[in-house]
Amino acid sequence: MTDVTDVTDVTDDVLERLRSARGFIFDMDGTLVLGDRVNHGLRPLPGAVAMLEWARSRRVPYVVFTNGTNRTPAHFARVLRDEGLDVPDNRMMTPASSAIVMFAKRGVKRVMVLGVSGLIEPLREAGIEVVLPAAGAESNRGTGPGPSADVDAVFVGWFREFTMEHLEAACHAVWAGAELYSASETPFFASAGGRALGTSRAISAMIRSITGCSLTITGKPSLDALRAAATRLGAPARHLVVVGDDPLLEVPMAHRGGALAVAVDTGLGGPDAYDHLPPRRRPQLHLRGVDELLALCREVSR
Repeated sequence: MTDVTDVTDVTDDVLERLRSARGFIFDMDGTLVLGDRVNHGLRPLPGAVAMLEWARSRRVPYVVFTNGTNRTPAHFARVLRDEGLDVPDNRMMTPASSAIVMFAKRGVKRVMVLGVSGLIEPLREAGIEVVLPAAGAESNRGTGPGPSADVDAVFVGWFREFTMEHLEAACHAVWAGAELYSASETPFFASAGGRALGTSRAISAMIRSITGCSLTITGKPSLDALRAAATRLGAPARHLVVVGDDPLLEVPMAHRGGALAVAVDTGLGGPDAYDHLPPRRRPQLHLRGVDELLALCREVSR
């Protein structure tokens, strides 16, 4: 692993890309903060507060992008600010943020949401009609799909209240022609107690098993998520730095868009998390945490 106390251990290319970075995309859980198994009680990790303060002082824009959808982006931002992290509402993104961009491009106007208010409210604020799955289950009993199944998409996120009625409604909607979208397909997220199980992958797997449909991911590691964040930052993806802890999310997303991939070990990944991968799929910079990234950024900006 790179020891940032000596910048000579870092390649010239990585140093130059850090020095000239036009924006940062930070993961939340396991990178900047850790919470409990239901994503509450978030607490900053070492260096997180100072890292964002440094970026602000250098006028380098950043966004915090979490795959969590149990809160709205504005709610996440408020929680992070309460813990001392400088995250304005417009610098917080979730898979709902990128989904809105994707739906607009694809003409998706009516969506059945298997999720909570953190997923529902941003869609409604963007002018997308939201259909709740329980109503669809009732309408679909008997003669076939009812009006609530007439949707353009089924969108799955954080939804621990999931029931068989919800599954039935989603399947009928897909059979009627709706496309299936998932906020995240990673099985876990980082918590203070270790790995915590998400919901969207499990729910999507049931729908796909029954219907045989395809799936589109709106959150990390999709290229659409990276592009949405790049648009928010006002810079091409290749000039951005993506920082995260999950080997399945941030590093693959960075590589897909040509961004600089920085991995930290404060969440799901560890020192050997990428050893089994070919060099082209490994992070260009692998650090213990954002405190080391901050030290390196301070050094190269002198």
